[in-house]
Amino acid sequence: MDKTTNRLPAIEAYAVPCVDPFAQTPPLPAYPFARIPAAPVTVTVPGSKSMTSRALLLATLADGASTLRGALFSEDSRHFLRCIQELGFSAVAREEEKTVRVVGQGGSIPLPSASLYVGSAGTAARFLTALLGLAHGRYHMDSSEQMRRRPMAPLLQALQELGCTVSFEGKKWHFPFILQSSGFSADHISVNIEHSSQFLSALLIAAALSGKDFTIRTEGVHGMSYIRMTQTMMEQFGVRVAQPAPDLFFLRSGQRYRALDYQIEPDVSAACYFYAMSPLLGIPVQVRHVDFRSGQGDIQFLRILEQLGCTLDDSPGGITVFPPAAGTFPGVEVDMSACSDQAITLAAIAPFAASPTVIRGIGHIRFQESDRIAAIAAELGKMGIRCQETAHSITIFPGRPKPALVHTYDDHRMAMGFSLTGLRAPGIRISHPECCRKTFENYFEILSAMFPSGTLCPHPPSAPGQ
Repeated sequence: MDKTTNRLPAIEAYAVPCVDPFAQTPPLPAYPFARIPAAPVTVTVPGSKSMTSRALLLATLADGASTLRGALFSEDSRHFLRCIQELGFSAVAREEEKTVRVVGQGGSIPLPSASLYVGSAGTAARFLTALLGLAHGRYHMDSSEQMRRRPMAPLLQALQELGCTVSFEGKKWHFPFILQSSGFSADHISVNIEHSSQFLSALLIAAALSGKDFTIRTEGVHGMSYIRMTQTMMEQFGVRVAQPAPDLFFLRSGQRYRALDYQIEPDVSAACYFYAMSPLLGIPVQVRHVDFRSGQGDIQFLRILEQLGCTLDDSPGGITVFPPAAGTFPGVEVDMSACSDQAITLAAIAPFAASPTVIRGIGHIRFQESDRIAAIAAELGKMGIRCQETAHSITIFPGRPKPALVHTYDDHRMAMGFSLTGLRAPGIRISHPECCRKTFENYFEILSAMFPSGTLCPHPPSAPGQ
């Protein structure tokens, strides 16, 4: 084990421990276990990636020292943390305690020049770029090959309109580039968020310290649950965003971010992989400290599980999902625009449903770490599962998945999501599972501990430091 990162060395493929090697073609008559465990399987997941990224940015802009508790430590968050350190901010991480102490400079960037590498972290890429638009300096920005392919144009075009100069070293509107900035010269901007709501979140957080009343108009409605999270966290740190119309956001000048001792929630996106095991395997699952007060959009996935026949208990220790009493679950037709990170999760268990599953409102996921709609169709197709895709949706038909090596496209959600399929279908292997280090670096260790040799362990070891 690599003790510096608490993860196993890279392996070529992970063989998913199938707990039901003799499953019949759906609809399945019974769950793989002889009886439903009396007590829920209990799991602890890392801190929220979305909240950790926002808290890091807000803390750098605050006046004074903030302590972030329950922070996520993963490849993405470490890139973000390293970048703010390279900009001259004091940021001290204690991974075993899951804390980061950041000394904010009230909107100032300590160093007038730096060369930053954001890896494949989309939030770091968008948030730090907007942050540097406020600065007075020259900054070189680069990323992984994967991030170089992902959209940046709406944000960079907005920053150019606000007075920044962007010089591209490769393909226009993509990493790498040099950003020359001297603060925002205008008091309003429009931004298209059809491909990523992070463009709007980044501009909202930065524009609060532009020194002027600032208006942002949006085109598109993708990811508004994440925008609400951004607004909530900005308000917690002392800045209020008015929204006089659905597509209009207004920031009053003179507001300041205040330093906080801030608790980050568990990552609901990570929790959903375990919650999906409830209808899939017929077991009750509890993820510690997840509750419906969460500001994370993926909490809506639990409502989809209710449509599959699950029941939910929002207990003080964390939400518990109980499996459908009938022993099978139906296919559903759902708009997943509010919880699109879970489209892969639902698609991965859809072959075991009693009827087709239709997932709509997810066109934007074609522009994430991979073209996720095409990836779902390709990997289920390898297993003999019929799919029909459109620009914004995918339909999955029931069937018995055949053994297959799942190509993950260096996409953490493909790796974690399709591990679920392998729990019910023998012979499923996940290629390059180390891509999960992006957000949940010991996911497969926890999965192996839950199902050693195809059996169920109700209390798997937690993530290190949990």
